[in-house]
Amino acid sequence: MDSQISSPIPVIFDTDPGIDDALALALLACHPGFDLVAVTAVFGNGPVETTTRNARGLTALFGKDIPVAAGASGPLLDKRRRKDAAHVHGDDGLGGVAARLPEPARALDPRPAHQLICDMVNARPGEITLVAVGPFTNLALALAHDASIAGKVKRVVVMGGAFGLKGHAGNVSPVAEANIMADPEAADQVFTAAWPVTIVGLDVTQEAIMREADLAKLRGRGDGAGELLWLATRHYQQFYDARDGIGGIYAHDASAAAILLVPEAFTLRAGPVRVALEGIATGQTIQDWRNEHGTGTPWSGHPSQQVCVEVDAPRVLALFDEIF
Repeated sequence: MDSQISSPIPVIFDTDPGIDDALALALLACHPGFDLVAVTAVFGNGPVETTTRNARGLTALFGKDIPVAAGASGPLLDKRRRKDAAHVHGDDGLGGVAARLPEPARALDPRPAHQLICDMVNARPGEITLVAVGPFTNLALALAHDASIAGKVKRVVVMGGAFGLKGHAGNVSPVAEANIMADPEAADQVFTAAWPVTIVGLDVTQEAIMREADLAKLRGRGDGAGELLWLATRHYQQFYDARDGIGGIYAHDASAAAILLVPEAFTLRAGPVRVALEGIATGQTIQDWRNEHGTGTPWSGHPSQQVCVEVDAPRVLALFDEIF
């Protein structure tokens, strides 16, 4: 299937921008295969005030006049609060370039993020896909506010988790990925809800590396948008070059958008998924994909969800040639 989808996919993007979030938002806002209908912000890569400001500015940068709502400022349980990722994304969340974002023309939506999600899903049952790439607190709050949305969302795609494939384990503990560890209770609630979830974890996102030459191709495109993304990724690449020596960045959040356009680029594995909530494995995502022990396990009675286990990375990266 070609990445040019005939009917654009309606998406609500739940995000904590974040540099890789900005790249994902560029895809969602500018690729003709998507109909981005709203953006909801959550704490994560920075405080929610910072991520909301960035979400509004990026949405304006990409020319979208759509609702942007602020969401959760912290995890469901206060004891889960962690330091944000300023060392990865910069103090402003965007590698020092947030001040260059345009001023949004549209006021911040007055609704909290979870309310906006519920309202839009209820208005368009069976149509909207939720793409969530920060801590999953807003989604958990939406489920708590109106559990019926689980039967009305078309699909939920999340960037998060790690299942130990190809040597990709956790990035904030030996087993835990950052978005899960930021609010493990919310993640477990999202994975066990009765809606179809596709989990795009480190197992595939760390296989999708945007090299410096790939990022440089954004320069001069999109009326300045591409240039700003290039500048933002300088800080991010510096972090990953120092840590992993990859000569670029991981396309973490963009992979969660990409799977909607080029599903054939991803290999999926089905089975219920739970999150460890205590002990040294807190934040670990564990899928019972073989139903090894049958009934009476922590996975029993929970819906089967899809976990990405392989990716054709060039197919994902090629999508950036189709925007701006």
